[in-house]
Amino acid sequence: MVKSGLIFGAIMLVVALGATLISPVCVSCIALFVGLGAGYVAGVFDKPLVNQVAVKSGALAGLIAGAGGFIGQAIGTVINASTVGPDQVMELLRQLGIDASQMGGATVGYWGGLIGSALCGGIFAALLTAGLGAVGGILWWQTAGKNRISNPPVINQQF
Repeated sequence: MVKSGLIFGAIMLVVALGATLISPVCVSCIALFVGLGAGYVAGVFDKPLVNQVAVKSGALAGLIAGAGGFIGQAIGTVINASTVGPDQVMELLRQLGIDASQMGGATVGYWGGLIGSALCGGIFAALLTAGLGAVGGILWWQTAGKNRISNPPVINQQF
C-alpha cells in the first residue's frame, strides 16, 4: 500500500500543482481517478487474502496519494497568490463592472479566502482520494483478488 500511495502521491502532487494554477476545484476531479488507481494498484502490489484487508490497503494508499495532492495544492496556491495578488483581483472586478471601491477589507478577504479555500479543498480532496482508494481496493478484490487460490495445493510425495 505504501508503494502504491507514494507512486500515486507523486502523480497527484504534480497534477494538483498544475491544476491549482488553473482552478483549485480541479483537484477534486483529479482525486476521483487517482484514488481509484491507488486503491487498485495497492491490491496488485499487496495481494491481500481477504476483502477487508484489500479495502483498508486501498484506503491507506488513497490517503497517502491524497496527502501528495494536498501538498501540490498548497504549492500551487502559493504560486497562484504570488502571480495574481489582491490588486489584480480588484482590477478584474472593475473590468467586470463590480464597484470594488466599496469593498473595504478586500485584501484581508483575498488572503483569508485563498488560505481557507486551499485548506478546505485540500482536505476534501485527500478524504475523497482515501474513500475512492477503498473503492479501488474493492474493485481489485472483485476482479482479481477473490479468484486467487489462497492455499496452494498439497502434493503428496512418497519415497
